[in-house]
Amino acid sequence: MSDNSEQNQANIQGEVNLSSSSQPAQASQESLAEDQGQAAASQFNQQTAGQEESSPPPPWVGSEEGAAGPPSEPAAPVEGEIRQSVFKKIVPFLGLLILAAGLFFLISKIILPMMKKIKGGGGELSGQEVTLTYWGLWEPESVMSSLIADYQKSHPQVKINYSRQSHKDYRERLQSALAREEGPDIFRFHNTWLPMMKKELAPLPPETAQSLNLSGNFYPVVSSDLKIESKFYGVPLEFDALSLFYNTKIFQTAGKKPPASWEELRRTALDLTVRDGSGRIEVAGVALGTTNNVDHFSDILGLMMLQNGVDLKQPSGSLGEDALRFYSLFVNTDRVWDSTLPSSTYAFATGKVAMFFAPSWRVHDVSNINPDLGFKTAPVPQLPDTKVAWATFWVEGVSLKSKHQKEAWEFLSYMASKETLKKFYNNAAKVRGFGEPYPRKDMAQELEDDPLVGSFVKQGSYAQSWYLCSRTHDNGLNDKMIKYFEDAVNSVVQRKSASKALITVAQGVSQILGRYGIQ
Repeated sequence: MSDNSEQNQANIQGEVNLSSSSQPAQASQESLAEDQGQAAASQFNQQTAGQEESSPPPPWVGSEEGAAGPPSEPAAPVEGEIRQSVFKKIVPFLGLLILAAGLFFLISKIILPMMKKIKGGGGELSGQEVTLTYWGLWEPESVMSSLIADYQKSHPQVKINYSRQSHKDYRERLQSALAREEGPDIFRFHNTWLPMMKKELAPLPPETAQSLNLSGNFYPVVSSDLKIESKFYGVPLEFDALSLFYNTKIFQTAGKKPPASWEELRRTALDLTVRDGSGRIEVAGVALGTTNNVDHFSDILGLMMLQNGVDLKQPSGSLGEDALRFYSLFVNTDRVWDSTLPSSTYAFATGKVAMFFAPSWRVHDVSNINPDLGFKTAPVPQLPDTKVAWATFWVEGVSLKSKHQKEAWEFLSYMASKETLKKFYNNAAKVRGFGEPYPRKDMAQELEDDPLVGSFVKQGSYAQSWYLCSRTHDNGLNDKMIKYFEDAVNSVVQRKSASKALITVAQGVSQILGRYGIQ
């Protein structure tokens, strides 16, 4: 940029010099005009002399000196004198015009663009250090520090301050800080939060979106959840979904394999449920049917409804009723789970349930509770002729009020590259067993064979999402929506009408969607 500035100034100086160099040229023109005027006068005099020799003198011409003649008249200006006078008037005007043009070019093409870049955070142009504040959620500084350090080596003018935030009231604290213009430049948010945060998020610059190719290199749910019209508003550094966790020892002992359909899962759960003499459950077949102790019941119910073709914006009707009743039958009819059991994650970790559904981060919880437990994960079961999985993941965004949006997006573009994502995964694996699954479909094959992580990336190509994602702690769109569906499940478990329950849900859903401007 500095080279272009110097070149432009040189061009301007050259134009200004033209005004000074034009003066000698104009003097030459004036001399030439004077010579031409004298020649014309000489020619005129010669012609007059010839006429005097051939014609008699006028009657008032006397032979004596001092004789009277006609009244004298002022002599007419010579042609050269006229041109000289005009040029003298034009030259200063031309000089001022050239100078004005040069100043306009200098201001409009160099000074104003420089000021805009400086105001917008052009650290490279100004030579000043740019500091980016980055709010994360789940990753400790030890995982992020080396990635940031590598970036800063190649971008010495950029300094990145990473801060891991608490999940408690995170969404409200984030939006309050952004409203006060005290928020971070970069921050993490959930893939379902775009309707709540679209006014605070800066869209990806076209060149960044094109470079990352979010529509082509990342899972389809990224485009469906993070794009408004033609603009993306976030970049994922991880992907997560719902998978089926199963106890390998229980399955091997019973000669079972992970169920691929819901009907298979139902039969498997019945076969694996163990009761004592009084009928109480000692080992549950699967954690399904309740809301108080199924950790991700809303995700599971949302998955069942999507697979059954329910429009979650208008969930009432026979399709929604069927999905709601199917979820509750594991308690009401099959009795392979009940509300007296521990939470599904803890029950699975302690061998009290053979199967449960959860996102990938629950692997770490299970392993922390019981490091010796043998288990694997599998893709969620499907209905006949369907292939729908449930996505729930976090993404990185840039504040619309950030003064350094350009530098922020450049950093996130680096973070979302294949090379950096591998380092990111490996850094996290040193802390907790494995990193976050890759968000890029062109990297899925690197994890597909992993017995714990593979099922999550296998489902990326057909995963969908909606505002029923648990554990986002948003106190907003998801949590409010979940409450309506929770009441519906509890109502059906108490043997009340699924139709009436979903009518109430539909009314609540409509109100919530309207509040956040969702069509």
